[in-house]
Amino acid sequence: MHVFVTGASGWVGRGLVPELTAAGHKVTGLARTDAAARSLHALGAEVRRGTLDDLGTLRDAAAAADGVVHLAFKHDLFFTGDMAGATAADRAAIDAFGEVLAGTDKPFVMASGMLGVLGLPPGAVATERDGLSPDPAGDEAVSGAAGRMANARRALALAGQGVRSSVVRLPPATHGEGDNGFTTTAIGFARDKGAAAYVGDGGNRWPAVHRDDAARLFRLAVESAPAGAVLHAVGDEGVPIRAVAEAFAAHLRVPAVSVTAEQAGDYVGWLGHFWGIDGPASAQHTRDLLGWRPTGPGLLADLAAGHYFS
Repeated sequence: MHVFVTGASGWVGRGLVPELTAAGHKVTGLARTDAAARSLHALGAEVRRGTLDDLGTLRDAAAAADGVVHLAFKHDLFFTGDMAGATAADRAAIDAFGEVLAGTDKPFVMASGMLGVLGLPPGAVATERDGLSPDPAGDEAVSGAAGRMANARRALALAGQGVRSSVVRLPPATHGEGDNGFTTTAIGFARDKGAAAYVGDGGNRWPAVHRDDAARLFRLAVESAPAGAVLHAVGDEGVPIRAVAEAFAAHLRVPAVSVTAEQAGDYVGWLGHFWGIDGPASAQHTRDLLGWRPTGPGLLADLAAGHYFS
């Protein structure tokens, strides 16, 4: 297959491109900078210059390919508080791809977050079936984690227009050497504060996956996921945040401390909104559907390896 990948030079993309090429696929990646273009060439991909806002470029690239994997998201807007702008740009890109792919039965695989399905009732484990109901206020009106979920539903709806669309939900802790996401951010807060915090008894759990396992799932999805499939890239079903904080503390040589939910933001910044959420998630349906089996180290083993702290 010839696969067009947005976000190809990003964290998951740098794992996906070699995963695809090793399986015999041709890859064209979207690159907005010279550095991204050089990175993609080094990974063996062809380059299409442009940004997520260049909708004509996205349409042309999708039309020339046998399938699309949409990894890109405007995290720069997300981290500066403009989640509405980030989700609006994502929605426009999804619609642009849908216009070109409608009626072709080509695969369209979209990356989405898992925050929108975390925080279910106590003891509940999120599955691929959660988060599929539209927001009662209308999906166009929501942003934040709910906005990303709404965009995922928009992508899945393309299955009714002759697109083999699927969504891969990524946990916040998509980890590995070279990660610059949630885990690295949390470590930075602990280093700056001089303490690694957890909320209450720290028993709340987060799902996690190694980046290379996630990349393999995207490859399997573009190859064979059925139209309308929701997939969970989950290796660790639920890692207790206290264990994560204690791993931070051991490597940084700072104390691990219990804080209240109201204090969390003082210790982990904007992550404070999520740090106390209990959100284990299952990938059993994904494993049964595609035969995907995570083989990379779990989050705690990856932290123990030390590369996050060097």
